[in-house]
Amino acid sequence: MESQFVPSRRMDIYDPIQQIGMWGESFNANSNLHASVSMIAEMDNKISNESETASHEMLAPSNKYEQEATKRIDKIQRRLAQNREAARKSRLRKKAYVQQLENSRLKLIQLEQELVQMKQQGVYMGGGLVGGNLGFSAPVKSGIAAFETEYARWMDEQSKQICGLRAALNAEISDTDLQMLVETGMKHYSELFRMKSTAAKSDVFYVMSGMWKTSAEQFFSWIGGFRPSELLKVLLPQLDSLTEQQFFEVCNLKQSCQQAEDALSQGMEKLREIVSVTVADGQLGEGSYSSQVTTAMEKVEALVSFVNQADHIRQETLQQMSRILTIRQTARGLLALGEYFERLRALSSLWATCAREPA
Repeated sequence: MESQFVPSRRMDIYDPIQQIGMWGESFNANSNLHASVSMIAEMDNKISNESETASHEMLAPSNKYEQEATKRIDKIQRRLAQNREAARKSRLRKKAYVQQLENSRLKLIQLEQELVQMKQQGVYMGGGLVGGNLGFSAPVKSGIAAFETEYARWMDEQSKQICGLRAALNAEISDTDLQMLVETGMKHYSELFRMKSTAAKSDVFYVMSGMWKTSAEQFFSWIGGFRPSELLKVLLPQLDSLTEQQFFEVCNLKQSCQQAEDALSQGMEKLREIVSVTVADGQLGEGSYSSQVTTAMEKVEALVSFVNQADHIRQETLQQMSRILTIRQTARGLLALGEYFERLRALSSLWATCAREPA
């Protein structure tokens, strides 16, 4: 029997050739996979770098705006701090003025109480005044004569200082040299206030009435001198280039001056009423009023303190103005003040000359 060869089936039988082919395809697939992974990684890094760069570019303007905003806030805070400091100093000045005025008020109350006590006790010395005179003796007159002599010298020196300030400002000298002239001018006004205080002890009515001044100066006089608030009105138009802070402080100073002037004027009016009542006290037709006049003399002594307080306000105003203003502005202020009083004296001379001419 003839055998017949039947090829065997290759199912489930290991075939090296086939496996090698499969390994090649797998190898190629793995290579492509690695390449894809590398490309994805590169793209991811590129995107990350671009995102970081964009983030920095977006943050840069933001940081710039934050810095500018911080600078503006710091500037505003400094300005507010300066305003608070100026307001604090103004409150302290007002407090000092109010304290001085309160002391004056207490002294007036004490005078009123003493006046009431004298009325209740019926003080009357009859015949003649205590001490034999009213205090207007030769020493008093010699004291006034000495003041007039000193004031004449003060006026001559004042004229020289005005010429010096005018020449210095026109020549535009250095601030150091100008500072010396300003300090000399401030000391010169302090010397005037000292002279007036001494003269007021001799004859307070003479100083308060301004009899040592010209007629035009007397017209604008307030308790023996210029009114500080009016002085500021005269000086302000002559001071150019004031900063906002300087203008704010000058306005506060002007308000403080007006408050102090009003309070001192009210005290003067009250004292005037007390003296008037004291002099008018008693019965008409008695023929002797020494007790009333003597009592009034004691009240009049309080006028010396009013003159001193008025000069204190004037001196404080000058000093505060020199603190607020620059050296050059202060020099211009002193020059304007000196020229203002020169013009008032010139007005008085012109009026006196016209008054003597026949109509």
